[in-house]
Amino acid sequence: MSSSSSSMSSGQVEDVAEAAPAAPPQQRLVLAVDDSSVDRAVIAGILRSSKFQVTAVDSGKRALELLDLKKNVSMIITDYWMPEMTGYELLKAIKESSELKEIPVVIMSSENVPNRITMCLEEGAEDFLLKPVQPCDVSRLCSRVLK
Repeated sequence: MSSSSSSMSSGQVEDVAEAAPAAPPQQRLVLAVDDSSVDRAVIAGILRSSKFQVTAVDSGKRALELLDLKKNVSMIITDYWMPEMTGYELLKAIKESSELKEIPVVIMSSENVPNRITMCLEEGAEDFLLKPVQPCDVSRLCSRVLK
C-alpha cells in the first residue's frame, strides 16, 4: 500500500507542476506538523492545491529532525497540542536556533484560547489559525507570509 500512496503523492506533485508551467521548478516547501493523520491530510491537501510542496510529519521532534536535513523549508505550520512536544515548544526551539529562526511558523489549534494565541504570537509565530483550517485561511496566510 505504501508504494501506491507514494506514487499517488508524486503524481499529485507532477500534476501541480504540469498545471502551472509558469511556476518555478522548485516550489516553496511547507512543513506541516500534526499528530492527527486526518488534520495532516487536510492541511497538506489545502497547501498542495495552493501550489506548495508539502512535507508532513506527526511530531515536533520529527519536524526538528527533518529541519536538520532539509534547508529549503519556506514555512512551518504546526498543531498546538501534540504529545512529546507541543507546537509552542517547537516554535520556541525554532526561534532559538540561529539557523532556523527566520522560517515563519504558524500555529493551529481547535481551541480558541486567547492567552495561548497571544503567547504564541509573542514568541514569534506569524499567525494562529483555528481548526478546521479553511483554504481561504491558507491562501491569505501564504500571500502574507511567503512574499
